[in-house]
Amino acid sequence: MRILLVEDEKRLSYVVKKGLTEEGYAVDQAFDGAEGFYLAKSETYDLIILDVILPQVNGIKVCLELRKKKIPTPILMLTARTRVEDRVTGLDAGADDYLGKPFAFAELKSRIQALLRRSHKQSQTILTIDDLAVDPLKHVATRAKKVITLTPKEFAILELLLRHKNEVVTRTQIIEHTWDYNFDSLSNVVDVFITTLRRKIDKEVKHKLIHTVHGVGYKISLSK
Repeated sequence: MRILLVEDEKRLSYVVKKGLTEEGYAVDQAFDGAEGFYLAKSETYDLIILDVILPQVNGIKVCLELRKKKIPTPILMLTARTRVEDRVTGLDAGADDYLGKPFAFAELKSRIQALLRRSHKQSQTILTIDDLAVDPLKHVATRAKKVITLTPKEFAILELLLRHKNEVVTRTQIIEHTWDYNFDSLSNVVDVFITTLRRKIDKEVKHKLIHTVHGVGYKISLSK
């Protein structure tokens, strides 16, 4: 999952990014409204965390402009303004949820998960193929009911493949979903992670699930 964090308080921004990265999210940062708006309309994100009080363009204006452009990405607004009127203004601008500062990281994580679950329309959150099952919310993967230990990046790639099971997922899609925009797209790190996933998921089993589509990317399916 890839998240855009638009927050001008740099210390807070880096703390939130660190926490979300540890949870397996790829996080891009913007420190003013103009940069945030540019990234939000130029890149593909699963969720936007948007502060209200920002330099150049405030968060309410950014939210309004994104909705005018029919960008449906879920938006979680952050602000020190906690009056009911302020919350209503943010929601009327098109935000999906509102979190007042200061906040506990556990609550932020919970709200993010709820918004992502709602946006993906997944009341049933378990992703499966053959005897492989992945629970994105609990970050648990099993094969033949045996728990597979995965790093956050491995889990994110596996989740992406399962959301597109039987479809080819390109290396570019994997990079955009799993790493931030500072990632070196010429690196072979995607192939390294796929190799590791194969070793953990397909080793010593009859049905191999992760397949290479040469020159394009990878897919997860019961057959090549």
